[in-house]
Amino acid sequence: MDSKAVMFSALFLVWLTFVNGSQASLEVGKLTKATNVSWSSYNFKTILSWGPKPVNYTYTVEFSRVGKDKLRNPHCIRSTETECDLTNELDVKGVYSADVLSESLHGTSDYVEPPFTRSKKFCPYNDTLIGSPEFKLKVNENKTVLIIHNPITALHKDGRSLNIRDVFKKNLKYKIAYNKAGSTGKKMLIVDESKAEFNNLDEDQSYCFSVAAYIPSRKGDKSVGEWSLPKCSPQEHKMLFEEYGLAVIGGAALIILAFVIAVIVMIVVCCKRRLTLTAKETIV
Repeated sequence: MDSKAVMFSALFLVWLTFVNGSQASLEVGKLTKATNVSWSSYNFKTILSWGPKPVNYTYTVEFSRVGKDKLRNPHCIRSTETECDLTNELDVKGVYSADVLSESLHGTSDYVEPPFTRSKKFCPYNDTLIGSPEFKLKVNENKTVLIIHNPITALHKDGRSLNIRDVFKKNLKYKIAYNKAGSTGKKMLIVDESKAEFNNLDEDQSYCFSVAAYIPSRKGDKSVGEWSLPKCSPQEHKMLFEEYGLAVIGGAALIILAFVIAVIVMIVVCCKRRLTLTAKETIV
């Protein structure tokens, strides 16, 4: 074999090695198992997420209620995404687990069964995070009223969005933390409804309130949702007669008037006495 043929063969082998040894081709038939498979749920908007981003393979999600058959979401079959929205697939009180399967992009692999990673168990009713509620403050005379708006969820029924009261019903309560403006000492009140009245607050004081959903049936820190930003009632500034009363103000006015009259009388007397002395000195 001449030198040119040898050189050509060598270059061809180098090229072939480079092509077959490229990162893309090395991944063919080799599937990476999903990692960090976890649930995240906010007001019943439920997402299953994982990693890493696939290279030359895809992911398929299978989920199942405990004791039931496995199901698939059409949007999460042979997908290159690393998350799957299962909001509308889950019963609110059901307990679920999910498998994330790694599958070849071309439908062929070295595996009889695709490798998978299983999630922890998840129950929307017990595990979704409840967002902070909005509320209004109404102050009438000596009564302060909080009107709480139930947060809207990602769930729907009969063409309308459900709020957390629709889901939790009587199991939903609210925690209300309140304190005098500028004070660090807080008091706590738990109410069954979406309305709270305060009749024993100090008059002419501004109070600050924060509200969070409270689900007593839940365990640990999952029983309390996100706290709202505080809102403070206005500090009342009464008119002088409202603060002290007409009798006190009238008495104070009389005292001031008497003092002024006494000063005027003393000045007049002093002036007359000085004029009298001056007149006597002139006659002499």
